Amino acid sequence: MTPDDPLLRILACPIDKGPLTLLVPDDILYNPRLRRRYPILDNIPQLLPSCGEQVTETEHEAILRRLPPDERPPEEPR
Repeated sequence: MTPDDPLLRILACPIDKGPLTLLVPDDILYNPRLRRRYPILDNIPQLLPSCGEQVTETEHEAILRRLPPDERPPEEPR
């Protein structure tokens, strides 16, 4: 799957129904709002809730640094 794949426009998180971000070269779909990642196996997104994995705070911060500013979620109040 590539970042310009038209399929990305219609894929949604199975939990909050929001958009997902493709993380390359990891071949993972990421939901920064819920901090969950979904694998892509043999070019097929695994979008069952049970396939998603929660990421740690450290992993989330590292992923956010890789995302373009327009794909980052709004900052949460502390």
